[in-house]
Amino acid sequence: MPKKALIIQGGWEGHFPEEITQRYQASLPTKDFEVTIADKLEAIDELDLPAFDLIVPNWTMGDLSESQEKAICEAVASGVGLGGVHGGMGDAFRGKVDYNYMVGGQFVGHPYVGPYTVRVEQPDHPLTRMLPERFVYDSEQYYLHVDPALNVLVATDYDVDGLTVDMPVAWTKKWGRGRVFYCALGHAPAEFDAHPYVWDFVIEGCIWACR
Repeated sequence: MPKKALIIQGGWEGHFPEEITQRYQASLPTKDFEVTIADKLEAIDELDLPAFDLIVPNWTMGDLSESQEKAICEAVASGVGLGGVHGGMGDAFRGKVDYNYMVGGQFVGHPYVGPYTVRVEQPDHPLTRMLPERFVYDSEQYYLHVDPALNVLVATDYDVDGLTVDMPVAWTKKWGRGRVFYCALGHAPAEFDAHPYVWDFVIEGCIWACR
C-alpha cells in the first residue's frame, strides 16, 4: 500500500507554491506515496488528517482557525509526519503559537540575501549523506527564532549587527508520536535545480518524518 501524503498549498505567491507542489508531486510518488493536494485551508476541517502518513505545509503566511491549528497539531502528535521547506512551512501561520512550536522555528527576517556558506552539522546522519559537507547557496539567508531542543542537521554562520551567530538551516524534532523535518532553503524552485542534492535531502527528510 502506498503511503498517503497531504500537501496544503497556497498563501503568498512569492514562494511559488504551485511550482513547489509540482516538485513534490513529481518526487513523492517515486517513493511510493499517493499525493493529495489541498488548495484551501477549509480542507483541513474537511479531511481526516490522521488518515495521512505525511503532511507537507506549503502555505506562506496565511492564518489558521483555532480548530484548523488544533487538527494539524493533533494529527502530527498522533504519529502523522510533518515536513517542508522555506516559507511554506517556516513562515506559515505566523500567529499560531502551537503550530510554530511544532515546527520548531519561525522566520523573522532575512537581513542578508546573497551567497552564503551552508555546513552539514551531522555528516554521519542518514539524511545528510547526499549533501556536500559545505556548499555555497545564493538566496535569502533565513534568520529564525528556533527551539533550543532541535536536532540540527545543517547550519550557517549569520553575520548580523556586528555579531556572527550560529543559525540552524535544517532540523528534525519530535511532536508527540510524530516526526518533524524542516529545511529553510528553497525560496525559488530554480534553487533546487542549482542544488539538486538539496531537493533530494528534502524528499528524504519528508520520508523520514512519514509515519
